[in-house]
Amino acid sequence: MRKIISSSILLACASFTLPAAASGCGKVTIADMNWASATVVANVDRFILEHGFGCDAELVPGDTMPTGAAMIEKGQPDIAPEFWSNSMRDALDKGVAEGRIRYAGTTLTDGGEEGFWVPAYMVEKDPSLATIEGIKANAKLFKHPEDPDKSGFMGCPAGWNCQISTSQLFTALDLESVGFELLDPGSGAGLSGSIAKAYEREEAWLGYYWAPTAVLGKYKMVKVDFGTGIDKQEFLNCTTQIDCLTPKVTMYPPSAVDSVVTEEFAQRAPEIVKYLEGREYTNEQMNGLLAWIEEEQADGDYIVEHFLTDYESTWTTWVDAPTAAKIKKALAEL
Repeated sequence: MRKIISSSILLACASFTLPAAASGCGKVTIADMNWASATVVANVDRFILEHGFGCDAELVPGDTMPTGAAMIEKGQPDIAPEFWSNSMRDALDKGVAEGRIRYAGTTLTDGGEEGFWVPAYMVEKDPSLATIEGIKANAKLFKHPEDPDKSGFMGCPAGWNCQISTSQLFTALDLESVGFELLDPGSGAGLSGSIAKAYEREEAWLGYYWAPTAVLGKYKMVKVDFGTGIDKQEFLNCTTQIDCLTPKVTMYPPSAVDSVVTEEFAQRAPEIVKYLEGREYTNEQMNGLLAWIEEEQADGDYIVEHFLTDYESTWTTWVDAPTAAKIKKALAEL
């Protein structure tokens, strides 16, 4: 879905200036989606909108499908600050075409990132292990947990969407021919736990994972290069389709992660839309934040205080100087 990232890391986006809000933007509802990175973004947005722009900002529970449908059909909540848009792209695009919602900038500059990964300490010893050819040539390094005659590849838990793509790519890469067996970790906790166990023992590990996640913030991993680049049509038409019998090799395309707002809110608060259009996080930043949150068991204002303090050089590019001063004043009073 990478220990704590320093505040010297900057966003991969240009600095710009926004006009200070003169009279606030009224009541704003922000969807706090039920995963960790979305909670970070929602809490930071709430604080900045409240203290920098004078909004009456409120977090409301959210999830991808219910939130998207409610914004399109009922005009609420006003903002979904981290929307993985590909999960309901057709409905969102229809909502935009009908003038009900709009996209308001990219939340994660790198998009959602998926791939097959190996621990960095393996690549440091043998750089060829950053490639699928190097993996296949050294398959015996990746010991199967139950069968010494086989190699183990940790797949995606049964029932997850990524189980299909992982299985199809395992087939397309012909990993079985060099001794690999596709393993089911049983759960998300089982998958992350297998990485943690390998890292603690500095053992070989190969499998599927994604970013941004606390796991990739805590454990340095390298994404394996298949040597093919991205074939988006192949990925959509075959890699992700369980009934496709002839999968070809492609790297995972990044998943679009956007801010979505209702059109009514966009018309009412254009200065907030402009803020959202310039507010971006890199996956490296978010992975570090998630690792810190997990380690500290942090939530709410504690997350906001850490981000605004340690990432000042990032968020101050999102607003103008007077707005930044208001936010810093509120931060000092926490």
